[in-house]
Amino acid sequence: MSMSTRPVTGLVLTGGGARAAYQIGVLKAVTQIRRDCQGPAGNPFDVITGTSAGAINAAALASRADDFDAALQTLVDTWSHFHAEQVYRADSLGVIRTGARWLTMLSIGWVLAKWRRARPRSLLDNSPLRELLAQLVPLHRLRQVMDDGHLQALAVSASGYGSGLHVTFYDALADIAPWNRSQRVSVAQSITIDHLLASSAIPFVFPAVSLGPKDRREYFGDGSMRQSAPISPAVHLGAERILVVGAGRMHEPALPLGTRIGSDEYPNLAQIAGHALSNIFLDALAVDIERLQRINRTLSLLSPEARLSSGLRSIDVLVIAPSQRLDDLAAHHLGSLPPSIRTLLRGVGVSGQGQDARGAALASYLMFEAPYTQELMALGESDTLIRRDEVAQFFGWDRRHLPRGLEHPLAQFSRDEQVELGGDGREAGGIANVRL
Repeated sequence: MSMSTRPVTGLVLTGGGARAAYQIGVLKAVTQIRRDCQGPAGNPFDVITGTSAGAINAAALASRADDFDAALQTLVDTWSHFHAEQVYRADSLGVIRTGARWLTMLSIGWVLAKWRRARPRSLLDNSPLRELLAQLVPLHRLRQVMDDGHLQALAVSASGYGSGLHVTFYDALADIAPWNRSQRVSVAQSITIDHLLASSAIPFVFPAVSLGPKDRREYFGDGSMRQSAPISPAVHLGAERILVVGAGRMHEPALPLGTRIGSDEYPNLAQIAGHALSNIFLDALAVDIERLQRINRTLSLLSPEARLSSGLRSIDVLVIAPSQRLDDLAAHHLGSLPPSIRTLLRGVGVSGQGQDARGAALASYLMFEAPYTQELMALGESDTLIRRDEVAQFFGWDRRHLPRGLEHPLAQFSRDEQVELGGDGREAGGIANVRL
């Protein structure tokens, strides 16, 4: 099936800092399933959109869409050998200049307020990330890749601190009119490294980035903030079926209100920050999918004529998200962080290891270290392979060639152990086959 005859296929990569390593494991498994099905070579995604760290993965794939497998392998190699120093300064001097000074300002800022130079802009200095992106994401190739027919559009999103708007920047082969909705707008613009830095600027953690023409520049931060419709850009750019890769469990097991979990001590700053980031990065996707489900159910009740006049269309969506809590995985790798970062995070309440860890949710977004990212990639790969039939059906690949007998990665554990680990062996990704 050629790109011109198959349904326009979109890829949505959500945010989550270091958690975005999971996405690479998912895509690695997708390419394996394609090979097993003897599916067509080349880029399987016509439209690629991303937010936060997902924007970086998206741009790296889009810039090399003429050789998708090689682009993915580059990302596999990068995430497999990651070190925090590639993303932010982790040396003692760098941490003192940003994080230590930032914490000092929180405590005695009223004393130092008159010295503007003492006001740090973020907890960490992510200047090394710009150097990494210059090597990893050859954005100068994007237009040629689209002109040659390997890609139709790339979009990344960021949040404006001045206007309060959620902005999607997109570069498309076709002349697609910008869309404007409540609190979210779009801008047709060539994507640059600054767009990627802005989209991935986790609030408080990384500095905001100035974007726009000289007379209308604005500082932007992480695109997951105020992102009420993560799937929307792919739909506006023409996608008819969309693979969505999340960076956290879509649905946590329900607990009665007031249930005591762990310590009854007052939550520290790290725990509150981790909870806030989880809200920013995870909640909007589940809400957006529920919205699409309602729209599709409504469309299914209409006559063909009424459906046509509504201006709406059904979207086929497959969602793959972690089957385990990534906070829990991160808790076992806190020792992988550089000593200076461990010291800094200890100052806001990250402590312990494994089941005794506190504040691991915050650390899970900042742990750009190989032991953690490799485990995330392995989880993404296993979560996807267990759903190989759904993946093959979604892409229209021949499932007769698929190997059989693949066990879910949690099958070796008892039922109680599976629940404790965050899955039950039957619902990898939190949402089973979503057909919208």
